[in-house]
Amino acid sequence: MKIKTKLNLGVGLLFLLIIILSLVGAFYIFSIKKDTENILKANYNTLEYSRNMLLSLDEINVNEEKAITIFETNITKQITNITEAGEDKATYNLQKNFDFLKKNRADETLKSQIRQDIFEIMKLNMNAIKQKSDIAKHTAETANFWIAVTGTLCFLIAFNLLVNLPNNIANPIKELTDSIKEIANKNYSQRVNFMNHNEFGDLAKSFNIMAEKLQEYNNSNLYKLSFEKKRLETLINNMHDPIIGLDNQGLILFANDEALKIMGLKSEDVIGKLASTLAITNDLIKSLIVNDLENEKQKSLPMKIFADGKESYFEKETINITIKPTGEDQTIAIGDVIILRNITVFKELDFAKTNFIATVSHELKTPIASIKLSLQLLEKEQIGILNEEQKQLVESVKDDSERLLKITGELLELSQVETGNIQLNIEKSNPYEIIHYATEAVKIQADQRQIVLIVEAEENLPAVKADSEKTTWVMINFLTNAIRYSSDNSKIIVKLKNDNHQIAFQVIDTGKGIDSHYKNKVFDKYFQIPGSHKSGTGLGLAICKEFIEAQGGIIGVESELGLGSTFYFKLGIV
Repeated sequence: MKIKTKLNLGVGLLFLLIIILSLVGAFYIFSIKKDTENILKANYNTLEYSRNMLLSLDEINVNEEKAITIFETNITKQITNITEAGEDKATYNLQKNFDFLKKNRADETLKSQIRQDIFEIMKLNMNAIKQKSDIAKHTAETANFWIAVTGTLCFLIAFNLLVNLPNNIANPIKELTDSIKEIANKNYSQRVNFMNHNEFGDLAKSFNIMAEKLQEYNNSNLYKLSFEKKRLETLINNMHDPIIGLDNQGLILFANDEALKIMGLKSEDVIGKLASTLAITNDLIKSLIVNDLENEKQKSLPMKIFADGKESYFEKETINITIKPTGEDQTIAIGDVIILRNITVFKELDFAKTNFIATVSHELKTPIASIKLSLQLLEKEQIGILNEEQKQLVESVKDDSERLLKITGELLELSQVETGNIQLNIEKSNPYEIIHYATEAVKIQADQRQIVLIVEAEENLPAVKADSEKTTWVMINFLTNAIRYSSDNSKIIVKLKNDNHQIAFQVIDTGKGIDSHYKNKVFDKYFQIPGSHKSGTGLGLAICKEFIEAQGGIIGVESELGLGSTFYFKLGIV
């Protein structure tokens, strides 16, 4: 039998018995009430009327009119309340005798007869009250019996439900719970066996089917793939760097907790949504999915994001995910993974380093300038004539002070670049004048090593948008490096030409060139080519790069080992 049917029968029968108990109780209570009201109406009122008549009868001699009126009123009520056998005869005899008494009010015999009639009426009603009381008592006893019988049946049924129903429901649930725990512990061979053909039997059948499918699933490769997927998701979520995964359509597949935190969004607002759609309302996503070809320089700069209660710096790295489908030779792109590496600590250290370099360089310039001034005074004959050894020492100190002054100047320039305090005066500049000033500045240095500077400039070139002072500094740096790394009695070519609506400045030397491993690093700060054995800070080219790119230009190098190098930059035409 179904549990639902059992519950319906048990509870329904209990409900029916409660209704029967209520009806039986209501019926007998109504019967007792009816019997009681009958006593009150039929008999008690008659006794009250009789008492009033007896009292008024005794008052006839004292206050005749009032007593007669009271008697007549009560006998009239009594006539309308005749309910018992023989009560009508006694009542009419009483009325007849009272009519005679009104004509002969001093007749004591009539009064005695009237009293007997009243006592007869009272006796009849007293006997009736006793009989009706016995009937009401019998009704109450019968009510007690049937209420007790019905209540006992309700109790037995309720007790049976209380004892059996919880076990019928709880025991299968407990067995099912134990089986679910076994399944949760990957014991997929667990089965539930209920012999009853009820809801628990159906549930056991469904549970066993589920366990069988889980066992089949656990033994399949799909389970292993799902397990690895879960492990990968956990690994990604536990990484401290924000990570976002997109498919080749730009749909966001996953985003770890760190990524959601800096974006200020919830998982359900991001996963499964197009990045281009979210970028409309979220500036961070917009900056993350910027086209790689739009602005290479902007991509290389750290991203400033408010995270962890402060301004933090992140370095964006986009990894293109490709796969080679089974049986095919070509790889296909399936999406991208964007990783934001938190470099805030390194950026803070870099700021501290830059401030330290700027402070030290600024403080060194003054004593170095004093040393140069003192050396100039020593070289004058008015101070005293120096012998050859002293002149050599002075010259050596002078060279070292010049080198120190150049280093401090480069460090100051670098600190301005890193702190964003470059003061550029962009204006219409003549490219020929820039080349002329630069070559003149290094001419003496080139002559000392018998190096020929050859200028090859196209005619009628337009002006460029540039800071002529900073651009000349870059050309001087290119030429100085070319002279330093060129052999004696060689030549250096300076080219100036129009290149696709830009003016290209080139310095071509015939030195030993640069190894391909180092070409992409020559513009990095403090980088020096291994084995060059040349003095310097490694800052000159880094500063050149910042100066040119700050003016919207392009800078680069072309070189092959043993064939010399070509350093160049391009600036826009006015």
